[in-house]
Amino acid sequence: MSVKPPKQSLPPLNALRAFEAAARLGGISKAADELCVTPGAVAQHIKALEAWAGASLFHRKAKGVVLNELGYRCARDFEAAFDQLFAATQSLRTRAAPNSIRIATLPSLAQLWLSPRMPELRATFPEARFSITALEQPPNMDREGYDLSIFLEPGTTHGGDILTHDRIFPVCAPAVADQIKEPSDLSKHLWLRDSLWAGDWDLWQQKTGTTLPLAPETVSYSLYALAVEEACNGAGILMGHEMLVERHLTRGALVAPVGGSIQTGYVVKARLRAGDARVWPRQIVTLLAGLSPAALL
Repeated sequence: MSVKPPKQSLPPLNALRAFEAAARLGGISKAADELCVTPGAVAQHIKALEAWAGASLFHRKAKGVVLNELGYRCARDFEAAFDQLFAATQSLRTRAAPNSIRIATLPSLAQLWLSPRMPELRATFPEARFSITALEQPPNMDREGYDLSIFLEPGTTHGGDILTHDRIFPVCAPAVADQIKEPSDLSKHLWLRDSLWAGDWDLWQQKTGTTLPLAPETVSYSLYALAVEEACNGAGILMGHEMLVERHLTRGALVAPVGGSIQTGYVVKARLRAGDARVWPRQIVTLLAGLSPAALL
């Protein structure tokens, strides 16, 4: 009489993902954000994995969880396994749709820097099928399925291709500029601020040695593109990021009323997905780095 032992069952994939994310990111809340679920769901998945293993993987503390010795010893194995799984999934997607390229970038870069360059990209690479996703933070290129990311980063970061350096200076509509004869006149007008770059005015004053006698009235915008449009409409003075206002300057919709262009120390960097064997994504980055503002009109 033959004996057929029961097959050993694997733990649920969601439980493994929850443990790997919490271990890699250092907490349940961060794992929940990445996995787009609630912290309670992540905690339940981890408890299910611990029940399957018959051992705990974390120390529970008042301010969160910390890997215990067993969890620490297993975490790297699971991280490597999920890296390989995501790489295989991305390889499948690329082979199934070889002409597709997914781009992740900042909203301001998507609207004011990348969008004007898309006609040239489509004309040069007619076989490509582009999609663009605006994100506030750079994606995990190993995990989130993007082929190219374009973000503002400190110039000291390693890797990636520098597309342009970030330079700032005050800009406004020509009619407003006519009322500005010297730097001190800047404080007599409404200042337009972007909530993401709230410190731009202070940085510019510090690096140019400009001291303004009055504290100007300010308004803030959550979208830099909206602040740019309001500056073009004559609403006030905006601290312009050269890469984002280049077309408006070339067309004369905006002008620099005073001198003093400074580098912020940030650069726009492009990062390609590791393991992408296609040639043309690299060619896209090269083209983006070489396009001048005059070519975008």
